[in-house]
Amino acid sequence: MKYALEQADILIDLEEQTLYVPKHNKYYVISSGLNGIGEKENSGKTPRGWHEVALKVGDNALENTVFIARKETGEIYNHDLVEAFPKRDWILSRILWLSGLEDGFNLGEGCDTFNRYIYIHGTPDTEPMGIPKSHGCIRMRNLDVIELFDLIPERALVYISEKKLLNI
Repeated sequence: MKYALEQADILIDLEEQTLYVPKHNKYYVISSGLNGIGEKENSGKTPRGWHEVALKVGDNALENTVFIARKETGEIYNHDLVEAFPKRDWILSRILWLSGLEDGFNLGEGCDTFNRYIYIHGTPDTEPMGIPKSHGCIRMRNLDVIELFDLIPERALVYISEKKLLNI
């Protein structure tokens, strides 16, 4: 299935570390995979190409709600939790779980974005934005991901590019 960039509900530019929502003219700074760009399973890299928002998790959750395996833990992110769980990869506030749409590239065995648990999600506000630092997901500021979650429906089209997309 072929799509045109004009059809995208979300455009993610990995070179510029930005996420753009054309319909609402919203622009956010993000953080993608520390290990770089790629579709291979267990790589820790951020996948490219056409995706859709397969599932949205966290509707009406409080800002900084902690998620593990897409379930609310009952915790609200704070300094004490960081001290107790220093190695945890914090997934906070909202989750937009992505599914690849390109068979053999980001969909299917060994490269499947959905099965790799690639999300757009909130992260601690102490984490830097604008630089790759995630485990392959797209990290956003908590208030930004909450706003995005409210703007974007399930099945929304997402295009992730390794090259600069816009001149903003």
